[in-house]
Amino acid sequence: MSCGEPHETDCREVLAEVYLYLDLECADERRSLIRHHLDECGPCLREYGLEQEVRALVARCCGNETAPDQLRERLRVKLTELVVFETSDSRELAD
Repeated sequence: MSCGEPHETDCREVLAEVYLYLDLECADERRSLIRHHLDECGPCLREYGLEQEVRALVARCCGNETAPDQLRERLRVKLTELVVFETSDSRELAD
């Protein structure tokens, strides 16, 4: 997704990291860049709001359950692979 406006941080990068942002699992510098992007990009802010609502719904339904560390790490690796793959494909199409 891209809103078509130039930003310091690309929309796809922001949305790929929105769960890390929501979970406070990214570095302070990265959080600041994402927050700045969300402040100036309406489409990403709406998407972020949707992700925030989904996360809250899951939290209400699952209570205090947490995924095992091994599962969390496997999911994190897989999501990173998907983002890298999608970004690579997008760049190839642009060329």
